[in-house]
Amino acid sequence: MARNVNFDLSHPKLEAGLESPADEERVHDSFSQLIAEQSQNDELSDAMELQYLQRDLEEEGRDNVACLSAPEYRGRSGDIEEEDDERQMDSLIKDHLSSATMKVLSSMPSRTIGHSRGAIISQYYNRTLQLRRRTQKRAAVKNFSHSARPSIRGYGMEADTTDSPDRNWERLVNNLQNLSVDDRVRMLRAMPLNLAEKKILRRTSFEKNNQTYSSSKLPCWSRLKFYIIIALRQSWYSFLSFLRSLHLWQMPLKTVSGRFGSGVLSYFLFLKTLLFFNIFLFLFMGSFLVVPQAVYPPELHENRTPFSGLELLTGGGYFADTLLYYGYYSNYTITCTKNSSSSSEPECVSKYSSYNMPLAYFFTTGLALFITCIILVYSMSKSFGQSFRIDKSHSMLAMKAFCSWDFKVIKKNSVKLLSENICTQLKELLADVNHRHIKNTLLQKLRRLMVHGLAWVICIAATTGCVTGIYYFSDYMHKKRDQNDSEGPLLKEARLLVLPVLVSFINLLLPSLFNLTAWMEVYDSPSQRTYVALSRNLMLKVSVLGVLCYHWLNRVASHSDRKNYIETSSECWESFVGQELYRFLIIDFIFTLLDTLFGELLWRLFSDKVLKQNRRPGFDIPKNVLNLIYGQTLAWLGLLFTPLLPAVQILKLLLLFYIKKSSVMRNCQAPRRPYRVSQMTTIFITLLCFPSFLGASVCVTYTMWSLKPSESCGPFRGNNTMFKAGKYWMRKMENQNYHLSLLAKIHTYLVENPFFLFVGAGIAMIVIYFYSQVVDGQRKIITLLQEQIENEGEDKKFLITRLQSVHEQKRTPARRFTSQDAEC
Repeated sequence: MARNVNFDLSHPKLEAGLESPADEERVHDSFSQLIAEQSQNDELSDAMELQYLQRDLEEEGRDNVACLSAPEYRGRSGDIEEEDDERQMDSLIKDHLSSATMKVLSSMPSRTIGHSRGAIISQYYNRTLQLRRRTQKRAAVKNFSHSARPSIRGYGMEADTTDSPDRNWERLVNNLQNLSVDDRVRMLRAMPLNLAEKKILRRTSFEKNNQTYSSSKLPCWSRLKFYIIIALRQSWYSFLSFLRSLHLWQMPLKTVSGRFGSGVLSYFLFLKTLLFFNIFLFLFMGSFLVVPQAVYPPELHENRTPFSGLELLTGGGYFADTLLYYGYYSNYTITCTKNSSSSSEPECVSKYSSYNMPLAYFFTTGLALFITCIILVYSMSKSFGQSFRIDKSHSMLAMKAFCSWDFKVIKKNSVKLLSENICTQLKELLADVNHRHIKNTLLQKLRRLMVHGLAWVICIAATTGCVTGIYYFSDYMHKKRDQNDSEGPLLKEARLLVLPVLVSFINLLLPSLFNLTAWMEVYDSPSQRTYVALSRNLMLKVSVLGVLCYHWLNRVASHSDRKNYIETSSECWESFVGQELYRFLIIDFIFTLLDTLFGELLWRLFSDKVLKQNRRPGFDIPKNVLNLIYGQTLAWLGLLFTPLLPAVQILKLLLLFYIKKSSVMRNCQAPRRPYRVSQMTTIFITLLCFPSFLGASVCVTYTMWSLKPSESCGPFRGNNTMFKAGKYWMRKMENQNYHLSLLAKIHTYLVENPFFLFVGAGIAMIVIYFYSQVVDGQRKIITLLQEQIENEGEDKKFLITRLQSVHEQKRTPARRFTSQDAEC
């Protein structure tokens, strides 16, 4: 079927189909001028030739050009184009293009960028002139003389572009000089000139501007104002550079990223995120809970346990009667002065100088968890938007190869670090580009499925057996502690370390078993292997924490009235659970150090000294990341029982960063198969939010709403639940001070009513779902735009081929007539 193509440049459908919707007017004006300049010498002959071409095409029938760029056109004629594509391109390569085809090709936007310097300068001279007319504040016409009044005869018309290029250059410099700094920079960026010409143009315009300022006689106050503005701007930029230099662990993170890639870097970035979470919790709990109680401490008993050093591991003994645990905090209102009477509760001198410790404990813990939840939801939504982007490896590879070097880097170490970073990123992108999905046969797929199933059966069976062993061993230790009353205090505290040691040993041993089973399996990419290892380690950590929470909140809390666990004045089960969390956190850190020592350092020494081979161990990302999540879950569980546990977690994370960083740089090797993990940080934040934070929040909420507090210690002693204690103290505070009735109503409607909790959780889920849908919609739009670009490329090929074929058909009869005339 013949197709007729209309080459009228003023056709509206042609503009709509071929011009860019973002900058249609600018591109149209620019390349219309370029076509006019390039065809200035042969204007008459080219116009006649294009008219002949258009008339020959109109004889065959009309067709709409805009439909050529639609996806439906490609779908209907996809089979024909696939068959004719190679033939069309071969004809374009083999045959010499005609002069008319070359004219059309030379006027295309993709061919004219940067080729005609004079046309570009004249075009941007006209554009700067128009911008200057729009932005310049002119005086009234009546204030000028008749000879000085501007003429409006040619206003709105394009300036004459037939002057010499030097004259246009001077005019362009003068127009740029009269623009503002922002407009000048924006115009220079938009010019399709090379960097050298842009640099000369920028320097010339700014030098003239400086000469104008220096030669003009500015008043003293204007000059002073100018210098003050420059000084303030330079000070602000220096301050921003100083703030950037204060970023925590900036150079170590760049070093790790340059040598080991984005996978190992994601672990250290996640550790940095957890550090900031714990710093916030420490400051919040310390400001509203720890500091007031430390200023006005409660009365302690006389026979206090002396410090023996074992408390650093067990958390008991001397530490039991400190701000570290729940049982130390008072259950009355703290005032500025105490009465001299024998009453243990201080009396308030003024109604407005009191601080209710039970209410402070209740609301501080609740608000800390609530604000943490908001930060987690925001971080997860932001991470979704940053990681789930469409970035094709080919385009990213080109950007990294040509646009990633920072020419401001001049120091030798910085240059070496930047080159290593770019080299590692290029390796990761090349691995994505070279990755090919191998099509396996049915027998191979069944074999791989059986191997994967066997590996998962082994991992699930090992996890189930270890968790069952922890369940029965914790019950055994719980009963044995009730029977052995004749043991000394030091031996009792040392016996409390058995359960944390067993759990930490299992957390260290089973990931190695998971790695052994992974050797049997075959994965298409290293990232897939990492995700599978993450899921298996997550299954282990969640199961262990579930059994431990059942042990603490069921066995310990329900039997607290029958047996005391700590031989101090603060004999309450909340303090015992806090000590357990402290022990688990410390023992987990010790086993992490042992794993670093024996699993990385000794293996590196054995490989270098004995094997004489470069077979250093790789950094196990799933195991180390899940260890961080496990420790952070213990810290969130300890907010209610151990308000200062985030401080212990801060020290642990600081030491862990420097130890792991040194071990990675000295003992580990980079992955043999580089791979890019663009979504790894998002997965870490998601695992931190849903299994970790959600489980800790459920346990803390269950404790406050359902379990009975201890009778002898703590801020909620003598109450059925902590929640009812909050209601009682809110009513009492409202009766003492009527100005706080609004706070009591807020507590009634927001805290006591579970409807608002469900609404808040629903809003958080809606926000996450909304962000994920927005990102998914953006991915679909980008995919459609990429398909449209490919369609437009195919349309260009088709149009060039049709233009060449029509020109050949036109020239064939002319040659025939010429040969006949010659014969005659």
